[in-house]
Amino acid sequence: MSVTLTSPVTGAAQTGFTSPTYTITTDIAPDVNGKQWAVTALGGTQAGVRAHAVSDPFTFTVYRPKIPASLPNPNPVTGRYGPIPQNRHSVVVRKGVNFAANMAPLIATARCLIDIPAGADAYDPANIRALYSLLIGALTQQAAGFGDTAVTGIL
Repeated sequence: MSVTLTSPVTGAAQTGFTSPTYTITTDIAPDVNGKQWAVTALGGTQAGVRAHAVSDPFTFTVYRPKIPASLPNPNPVTGRYGPIPQNRHSVVVRKGVNFAANMAPLIATARCLIDIPAGADAYDPANIRALYSLLIGALTQQAAGFGDTAVTGIL
């Protein structure tokens, strides 16, 4: 995997936060096909935010396919392909959140799944990169809006 977070991670803009940063440390992912980091310290102004703890996690995990699929051979008679397998990549962020006074935090989970048709990695890598570029750029550009929508329910 080529994803390697470096510490600190500069957080995207959020309403009420000023220059948020996250000091991270390498952690062990829940599965062998993943990499994980835990947030050990916070920077900037982010009142009420808590760093990682066993009972109050704050982790970032990246997964690759356990068994990468390859493009199957085309039908020898028609030259057409049957169903094309997908290689699923994902990003999962887990954060302990309080839901009421005097209660242990529960875990909020954000999942981003990316399905890439087998064979596209070799045949069309530029457009796979464009997919990621738009995804990350859009999430970054609208980070505060996503946070505001999660809190207010207004899209």
